Amino acid sequence: MEGKVPIIGTFRLSIKEMTNAVKQQNNKAGKGPDSKLEADGRDHALSSVRNIGIIAHIDAGKTTTSERILYYSGKVHRIGEVHDGTATMDWMIQEQERGITITSAATTCFWNDHQINIIDTPGHVDFTVEVERSLRVLDGAVGVFCAVGGVQPQSETVWRQATKYQVPRLAFVNKMDRMGANFKKVLSEMQEKLGAPAVAIQLPVGEAESFSGVIDLIKMRGITFSEGDMGSKVGYTDMPAELAAEAEEARAALIERVAEVDEELLEAYMENSDVSEQALVEALRRATIANHIVPVLAGSSLKNKGVQPLLDAVVAYLPSPLDVPAVSGISPKNEEQLERAASDFEPLTGLVFKMATDKFVGKLAFVRIYSGQLKKGQNIFNPRTRKRERIGRLLRLHANHREDVDVLYAGEIGGMVGQKLFTTGDTVCPENDPIVLETIDFPEPVISMAIEPKTTADKDALVDALQDMADEDPTFHTSIHEETGQTIIQGMGELHLEIIKDRILREYKVQANAGRPMVAYRESVSKKGEGRFTFEREIGGENLFASLTLQVAPAAAGAGNTIDFDVSTSIIPTEYRKGIEEGIADALLTGVLGNFAIIDTKVTVIGGQTHATDSSEVAFRSAAVMALRDAVGHAGPILLEPIMLLEIETPEEHLGDVMGDLNSRRGRIREIKATNDLQVVQADVPLAEVFGYATSLRSLTKGRASYTMEPQAFEPVPASMENSILNR
Repeated sequence: MEGKVPIIGTFRLSIKEMTNAVKQQNNKAGKGPDSKLEADGRDHALSSVRNIGIIAHIDAGKTTTSERILYYSGKVHRIGEVHDGTATMDWMIQEQERGITITSAATTCFWNDHQINIIDTPGHVDFTVEVERSLRVLDGAVGVFCAVGGVQPQSETVWRQATKYQVPRLAFVNKMDRMGANFKKVLSEMQEKLGAPAVAIQLPVGEAESFSGVIDLIKMRGITFSEGDMGSKVGYTDMPAELAAEAEEARAALIERVAEVDEELLEAYMENSDVSEQALVEALRRATIANHIVPVLAGSSLKNKGVQPLLDAVVAYLPSPLDVPAVSGISPKNEEQLERAASDFEPLTGLVFKMATDKFVGKLAFVRIYSGQLKKGQNIFNPRTRKRERIGRLLRLHANHREDVDVLYAGEIGGMVGQKLFTTGDTVCPENDPIVLETIDFPEPVISMAIEPKTTADKDALVDALQDMADEDPTFHTSIHEETGQTIIQGMGELHLEIIKDRILREYKVQANAGRPMVAYRESVSKKGEGRFTFEREIGGENLFASLTLQVAPAAAGAGNTIDFDVSTSIIPTEYRKGIEEGIADALLTGVLGNFAIIDTKVTVIGGQTHATDSSEVAFRSAAVMALRDAVGHAGPILLEPIMLLEIETPEEHLGDVMGDLNSRRGRIREIKATNDLQVVQADVPLAEVFGYATSLRSLTKGRASYTMEPQAFEPVPASMENSILNR
């Protein structure tokens, strides 16, 4: 991935290789170690910029941690609380009412003369797109874990997303003040469940009610936080005598782990096992940036303990834009591989990672600048549309507040106002030196719902509102049902569509009726099959001819669709192949059983016939649609339904009722384990069976159980249910 050190499987770059790679990228761009990388107008040097995200399971304390960071860094003068609906980063009214983060909010703060650009991401699985696109443009991340819940399902999801983009991470074990808090257990779960190279750089002083501070294993001292002024004053104490032996052991383990992956520290360690503080910090930074180590800290954000050392660790161990290799892309002119180093004097390269509609400023594009300078009034180029646009306004972002700026420099995150042609995943670059960065992949929706305006007057306003939200959210789709003419909206879950409905009413003032949520089924094939079609027609006085033979076969689950040509260009000339691919893609979207998209299918063109004068791209596109439908019909078409992974926490006395209910919902139990005084049940359950599950679970357990849910896979629908689904 662009801008990250490649780590594939068990292969990892060594520290020296990583350092040399970064130097080579800068030198290749004409930027040696003594060269000027930065424009005079910058407030902070590139080396002092940190682009980080806060990622975690829902309710682990991401937003609370973000609020403390803003308060202690002087960005805000009053701590906002999620439970009071006053959190700065949860600015949407829907977030304040529900106490959850729905949209990723960006802000900039300053700590120890470093500029920290922060994105606070949602933890609910319905809004996983916000995590995906944020991690795509960040240089580092802080994973927040609940000291009681440990590694929870969505913790695993966001950690996998960060691994996908090779984002260096710190871990913050939050809620150390809560009953049942267990720092060592969370550390162990990170290593086992996530496969993370997690190493403690702090130890908690006490747990639950007795939690009073932390021990810094780097400086070997205690850290306390004042009670009277919201933890603003940080105190340093000698090592508590009762924890001295444990701290010495933990520091030795830390040094050994870092020395295993850092050659310089290993050399120092061989000379003297008690390495210096400076050598340890420098080695830990190199190892963290290389994704060889995840430093783990402890605290309680709600009780104002541990946040300032977390900020110190962000500055000390997470990378600046200069610490990662140059971003790479391709030239739209000749497909040549291009690289752009982090420098204000390289050609402009930026990625639009989010769109938003703001009632005060209009359409707002969130952009990460990798190289060059983006200036107000400048003309920029969009390689996807091959169109130019002029920058009207540039903004530095603080949740839903905006600050106008004249320039965004390399390494910064900001907003462009009024760009009509840009959408999520587009590259920003100059027309005379274009580049295309790798775009962002988004999951397909799993749930749908019909929606219609209450009055004729609301019809156009509803269309505009849905279009705005589809522009903002790539996992929200709208379409018109071919048979009924109804507007169908699709999303990632019930909460996702509920928020959409609420925004339509409150933000856009549109009255609309919505139907019941429906499962977004998929289709696939169960065996190989062939199909043929000959398109022979006269249209507008012109004869059209194309004949095509296709073969389809099942692919591995989650592999997606592929289209291959196993036929020579003498049979199917190159000029017709684009039309064939487009026709196959169209047919895959509409399916054959119930107008559901076909997934995980390999399509191969194995034969065809052309006419010297009557064949055309249009004719082959039409032939491809019909040939694919014929092939799928002969390949055992099957209907697939989304399967969700449920994790339910319930008191033991209600475990039997919960298990019985899951069995009645066609659930498959994966695991049952005890955590403190609760039983945790993991099960795979079809999405169709869990609509309204929150209400049922509350009723079964007298409101004492809770659950989380995330999409897992698509599996065949039982034969006994297929007809009833298709005939609805």
